[in-house]
Amino acid sequence: MIAMLSIQESLTVLVVDDQAVPRLLARAALESLGHRVLESADPEGAVRLFMQSRPDLILLDVEMPGHDGYWVARQIRAAEQGGWTPILFLSGRNGDEEVWRGIEAGGDDFLSKPITTTLLSAKLRAMQRLLVMRAKLLERSEELRAANAQLRELSTHDALTGLCNRRAIDERLHQEIAACRREGQPLSLALLDIDHFKRFNDSAGHVAGDACLKQVSQLLTDACLRPRDLAGRYGGEEFALILPLTPRSGAMTYARALLRTLARAAIPHPDSPVAPNVTLSGGLTTCVPDEATTAEGLLLRADDALYQAKAKGRNRFFSYEMQLDTEEQLHQNSRL
Repeated sequence: MIAMLSIQESLTVLVVDDQAVPRLLARAALESLGHRVLESADPEGAVRLFMQSRPDLILLDVEMPGHDGYWVARQIRAAEQGGWTPILFLSGRNGDEEVWRGIEAGGDDFLSKPITTTLLSAKLRAMQRLLVMRAKLLERSEELRAANAQLRELSTHDALTGLCNRRAIDERLHQEIAACRREGQPLSLALLDIDHFKRFNDSAGHVAGDACLKQVSQLLTDACLRPRDLAGRYGGEEFALILPLTPRSGAMTYARALLRTLARAAIPHPDSPVAPNVTLSGGLTTCVPDEATTAEGLLLRADDALYQAKAKGRNRFFSYEMQLDTEEQLHQNSRL
């Protein structure tokens, strides 16, 4: 939360003037009003002191040897990078041209020399009001940013499991197709279902069903070991895995490891004809994307492979390209 400035609070004021007497008078007036004073007698030193101390307000003499006050103001504005520190120019000249040059350089107001405590107090109060208004605006902007981030989170993540939702999966899949196309690297996609989840809900109830979905979601999240791997809830008991830089053989190895991890978790299924514990069926598709590759095409192939995995008895993954499921591949490997 941004700290709010009260109009009654004291300020740290940087006084910049090459002449000692005007600096002394300004210090006396400011301290009588309860403000803390920093002083600089030269333009370059003023910029350095500003960078070191970040004062709340600057009283800046216009006429100085070498660089004038307008130069100092421009340096300070460039150094703030989006911030804003009120600058009051001090000058014996206050014609229209001088005011215009001051505003162009980044100043906010003019005070004619010699300054009076009464006028200085009024100007400072006006600047304090602007500082308070800016702090409030920044606070509201921060609240809006946080609200937008929360809205973005809600719009891209599933409320129950915390996984990416279908919208986010589709968006990420388009991004990874483009990235793998540029890189000339393989991309694997898996769609997977919890086997006989309706029977789970009918037997154990929807509260237990939600708990099961959360457990499986955490397992899928933990299985995403690389930064670009993504697990998402595609809908109901259906999930998606996006696995960039994963060839088809690697995807099958990944799928077998995932099934073993789920088996070790031993989440009881009260009414499954497949196994006493929760199992998954999944469809895999892998390609090195080219200009003809689309997210819709990958999803259709993964969905077709998922259908094949279910038709072959569930509790397995089927690869669309290899036309092989994890059980068959395991048996083939054992014969080698």
